[in-house]
Amino acid sequence: MKAKSILYWTMTILVVLPVGSGGVGQILQYLANPHGVVPELGYPTYFFAILGFWKFVGTVAILVPGFPRLKEWAYAGISFDLTGAAASCAWVGGYGVYAFHFVAPLIITGFLVASWALRPPSRILGVLFPAKKARRPERHATGDAGTIR
Repeated sequence: MKAKSILYWTMTILVVLPVGSGGVGQILQYLANPHGVVPELGYPTYFFAILGFWKFVGTVAILVPGFPRLKEWAYAGISFDLTGAAASCAWVGGYGVYAFHFVAPLIITGFLVASWALRPPSRILGVLFPAKKARRPERHATGDAGTIR
């Protein structure tokens, strides 16, 4: 169990550090000099400030204890961001010499999936595949007679 916990935190840190710091960097870049990769990808400049904010908030949500539903949304949002980044880069021809910008988000997505799969029970909202139980005959209480059929 200890090995699973170590692996969970390793995968989580390998997601939170690049995504969270990248989010802060996007916000700061937008405030200082809002251009960056925006012209190449064709997105409006404010889009990266919004993404930066949600990246940072998502990583905080994954790290803080409690709030399992919020964590599910954070994992989903970060996966959308990372796969969207890879797709955007591929769409504009950002592979080849610039393959890092295509491959890195996919690698971090792998770490994200591992982090999600290794979560401790306190961070899980529910069971993904519930076990099937044997069906028991249904019993219904009736009104007046109090009999059960």
